Amino acid sequence: MFDRLEIRVLPPGSRFAAQVRFWVNDEDLVEEAVDEGGRGPYAADVLPAGRPSPLRATEAARRLELGEPECTGGCCGSLTVVVQRFGQIVQWSDWEVPWGAGTTMPYPPPELHFDAGQYDAEVARAEADPWWLLHP
Repeated sequence: MFDRLEIRVLPPGSRFAAQVRFWVNDEDLVEEAVDEGGRGPYAADVLPAGRPSPLRATEAARRLELGEPECTGGCCGSLTVVVQRFGQIVQWSDWEVPWGAGTTMPYPPPELHFDAGQYDAEVARAEADPWWLLHP
């Protein structure tokens, strides 16, 4: 059984530009690992207009930042994961969780495995709908 990914862009607020949140199996990963007040990466960084998103999974493993606490990642660390494609599977593994982060996410967080087709479709959908660019 595969995990299910949903990418949501939150509108800009008084403190942050539009940010991306990652829902896996109907759970907000950033909220679970970073607590309220934390944020996901800025939409402009992970869904750049006219360029492929760093969220795309390739055979080359790479570390992706998914969020940081209110005090910033430079203080307590960031929520990061290694993303890699293995044929028709996209794997998220080797998590790094901010120091003193939320208690609702197990530590260490489990590896997640996504069907590559569903994962690619979700990233493509998020890339194709840059509504947040119109609302700075």
